[in-house]
Amino acid sequence: MEFTFNAYYTLIAAVIVLLLGRFLVNKIDFLKRYNIPEPVAGGLVAAILSLVVHQFWGYSITTSSELQTSFMLIFFASIGLSANFAKLKEGGIALVIFLIAVSAFIMVQNFVGMSLATVLGLDPLIGLIAGSITLTGGHGTAGAWGEIFEVNYGIQGAVALGMASATFGLIIGGIIGGPLAKLLINRYSLSTPRTNDQIEKQDNTPEDISSTEYVPFEYPHRVRLITADNAITTLGLFAICLAFADVMTVQMKGSMLELPTFVWALAGGVIIRNVLEGVFKIQIFDRAIDVFGNASLSLYLAMALLSLKLWQLADLAGPLVVILGAQTITMALYAAFVTFRVMGKDYDAAVLTAGHCGFGMGATPTAVANMQAITNMYGPSHKAFLIVPLCGAFFVDLINATVIQVILKFFA
Repeated sequence: MEFTFNAYYTLIAAVIVLLLGRFLVNKIDFLKRYNIPEPVAGGLVAAILSLVVHQFWGYSITTSSELQTSFMLIFFASIGLSANFAKLKEGGIALVIFLIAVSAFIMVQNFVGMSLATVLGLDPLIGLIAGSITLTGGHGTAGAWGEIFEVNYGIQGAVALGMASATFGLIIGGIIGGPLAKLLINRYSLSTPRTNDQIEKQDNTPEDISSTEYVPFEYPHRVRLITADNAITTLGLFAICLAFADVMTVQMKGSMLELPTFVWALAGGVIIRNVLEGVFKIQIFDRAIDVFGNASLSLYLAMALLSLKLWQLADLAGPLVVILGAQTITMALYAAFVTFRVMGKDYDAAVLTAGHCGFGMGATPTAVANMQAITNMYGPSHKAFLIVPLCGAFFVDLINATVIQVILKFFA
């Protein structure tokens, strides 16, 4: 028997999952040490409970797909609204080189996934799902493309498969990034670890919160103040992005520019942000965008994992483990022997390597958490915190979507 939750009950259930995840992360040292997000921790528990209930009593639930999709689109719009092209000049040639290295890895990732899927007797598209769609793309991209694969290509359980792969990547990306960077730092004597007293002194030093300058990720503990006017204006910008995405999805259907709605939401945010600031000189309130974007991502992940039906993955469990295991080894080798070397084999390159492992296997938040763990111990890397968010949260999604579209033209 299946129960369907409307938008209200879906939102209530998602909040409960987030609260459960927050409790688990605070109480279980492993989850905190490896930066496992609260919605993932709580969502996995909910998915396991759902599996137990289904196996013993035959009950399952379906959440509101409309509400889940709306939060996903808001998250991608927040990425676009945070993309200020004026900051690209600061990245310079290093940003271009890193982007090329990351783009090449997307193709390597899909080659590994699709090749192994074929060898294991599966549809090659399943290897694509266990490739850049979920590992480089993360849960948001996994959910968006999963629906497309189920409806348009007949891959049953694609959303569940994508969520499982993305969850695996999120955990592994947070596990391998830090140790790999530390190995490179120690091997090439790039920096020396700071003492606990030095780290504690930095953590306890109050930061200046009077400045209105928004520095994403680099100062994660800074207090951000938001007013009602700022919140209302920001919600209006999100509404424009979603409306733009809806119109473009319909208008471009069947053309060479046919893209998933979430890509148009991101692109709409980029256009609005840079037109308002570059042409009309209107300042965008980044702090509100950051808050709404992160809240939407958490709620979306909670809803996605809440509706995760693990029993649909039973027939794919063995092959999926083989593919994801190979992807983990490929990521570590590529980051150590390609990313680290092309970025200069210095301390910044080591921090960038940790970041690449984060969003190459998981998501941009994992990448940032990896880099923060390294810089907290060995010292700051402004270069890495400038390049990784721009690549991981903006350019990579566009490049990934383009690569996936090209592959589907040939293999679907």
